[in-house]
Amino acid sequence: MTRKPAAGALTPLAIAVLALLEERPMHPYEMYQLLMARREDYLVKIRPGSLYHTVDRLAEQQLTIAEGTGRAGNRPERTIYRITDSGRDALRTRVADILRRPNREYPIFPAALAEAHNLPREQVIDLLRERIALLDLDIAELDALSAWVLNRQVPRRYWMVIDYGRAQSLAQANWLRGLVTELESGELEWDEFDPETGERLPLTSERLGHDWGAAVTEDIFTAARRDASVR
Repeated sequence: MTRKPAAGALTPLAIAVLALLEERPMHPYEMYQLLMARREDYLVKIRPGSLYHTVDRLAEQQLTIAEGTGRAGNRPERTIYRITDSGRDALRTRVADILRRPNREYPIFPAALAEAHNLPREQVIDLLRERIALLDLDIAELDALSAWVLNRQVPRRYWMVIDYGRAQSLAQANWLRGLVTELESGELEWDEFDPETGERLPLTSERLGHDWGAAVTEDIFTAARRDASVR
């Protein structure tokens, strides 16, 4: 017998697929069309191949089940899937776990930000300005989506994630604007690089540098968690 997976094994795309099947049975191509039409690609990386693989995996795990075939026009027949009781439980448990507990998701941008000191100051300023401009475009698109759904009186529970995405983009853009200001003014000290060779110039004496994290002891976190628990 195939063992049911833990709800934590559900990927973002698996969550999206199960959520669609919670609405009604459908075939994978219809799932793809609906996800794209709903702009779910703002939230989840959606590729046809990945979606079909996810559907197969969910069926193997008995979270969905094939219940027949359907045909649209002259298109070939396609297998229709529906969610099982186990799939519904897994979906609800996984969504509840994600809502309840913040997890470190390790996005790529903080990794680059942590290593930005390997680039010259002026290059970092130019790159961050480009990023801010793109974030402003994202904010404008999300504002347009918000206006569209408000005008059509769509219940907010279906699109509150747009507000969340806008808040994230706006917070990042504003923080980066402040960082650029610090870099331009020289308030934020930066390494110097040889303009001809690109090599980093010798560093001045610093008490702590790259390895500052190694000096952080566990008692700092213990005290912080204790203080947070009594607030």
